[in-house]
Amino acid sequence: MANDEKLLQTLPTGTLGLIPLESFKEMGERVDKYLVKWRARREHGHADTITFNRYKRDTYILEADCPRFGSGEAKGVIKDSVRGYDLYLMVDVTNHHLTYSLCGHTNLMSPDDHFADLKRIIAAVGGKARRITVIIPFLYESRQHKRTSRESLDCALALQDLINMGVDNIITFDAHDPKVQNAIPLKGFDTVQPAYQFIKGLLNNVKDLTIDSEHMMVISPDEGGTNRAIYLANVLGLDMGMFYKRRDYSKVVDGRNPIVAHEFLGSSVEGKDMLIIDDMISSGDSMIDVATELKKRKAGRIFVISTFGLFTNGLEKFDKAYEDGTIYRVLTTNLTYQDEELLAKPYYINCDMSKYIAYIIDTLNHDVSISDLLDPYERIQRIVEKYKSKNSGSN
Repeated sequence: MANDEKLLQTLPTGTLGLIPLESFKEMGERVDKYLVKWRARREHGHADTITFNRYKRDTYILEADCPRFGSGEAKGVIKDSVRGYDLYLMVDVTNHHLTYSLCGHTNLMSPDDHFADLKRIIAAVGGKARRITVIIPFLYESRQHKRTSRESLDCALALQDLINMGVDNIITFDAHDPKVQNAIPLKGFDTVQPAYQFIKGLLNNVKDLTIDSEHMMVISPDEGGTNRAIYLANVLGLDMGMFYKRRDYSKVVDGRNPIVAHEFLGSSVEGKDMLIIDDMISSGDSMIDVATELKKRKAGRIFVISTFGLFTNGLEKFDKAYEDGTIYRVLTTNLTYQDEELLAKPYYINCDMSKYIAYIIDTLNHDVSISDLLDPYERIQRIVEKYKSKNSGSN
């Protein structure tokens, strides 16, 4: 483990405890396995001191639950002591497959329900923990991050809620707008980019890529995601193109101005592999529209890359786009709930984030800076060079 050298020179800030809520249980168990394995083999010079009490354990997961009454109301319950613990609470607010009983009816849990359960568990801690870090990959209400009229600023309010309840740090992934951290300027807020995991997933599953500006290009599907695309293009040494959405501001449909057309800015895409990267796939309409426009311009294979694959309208559009050759592969992380149907698709590549989350937790528990983990430039360069040398050798 590359991080061991730093961690062996530092002391844990408190006894490590993980509380993955039901929505993030499977992912939390994967994270726990990494931490157990790493710490079991780590030989620290002060391992026999009281500071390292319970440092090596069979599991770091603490038993917690949010049972509900027949009325649908709930309470948070933690069944282990948390006094003096460095706690990491993990929740997936977009997990739509969990249910609860409401007056005899079965209700699907919404993001509001998941966020309420998170606050219940924080309340159950009761201020006894040494430090609380919330890992919330899809930032709750992150799409409502700014006010354009008489609207609620839900994301800012949610962040302030957590801080007011005693949360010290909030870690999210690919925040829709990182500027929401201005709502809590005196507390820790990190938005992590999964660029390395995307490239690793791509290179491990596609063996005939030529990674240079003559054969590949990075595309931002809108003007809001250009920073994401610029970073990926720069670390891979590729050109970047961008679409912007031309909207009809005379109409409002479903609370938004409808898109009239996608206009492209960039050099020729003819014959090149396209990496379309965005923070989320919601309905998928924008991604498929952009892929269709690129195909009209004679682009080669199209890889759709997104941190969060929500697929709110199902997978039929992507099935059709794959069958007619519009898209070649879809890559998303497992930071949000994935059903078996998605995982079975021949075009889908799953980018696992559990090891990365475990690295972050392990590092923070030792009060070591995670700056190196947040900047994957060197790791990306190594994996790309390895891929290129392997391919050139096979040729």
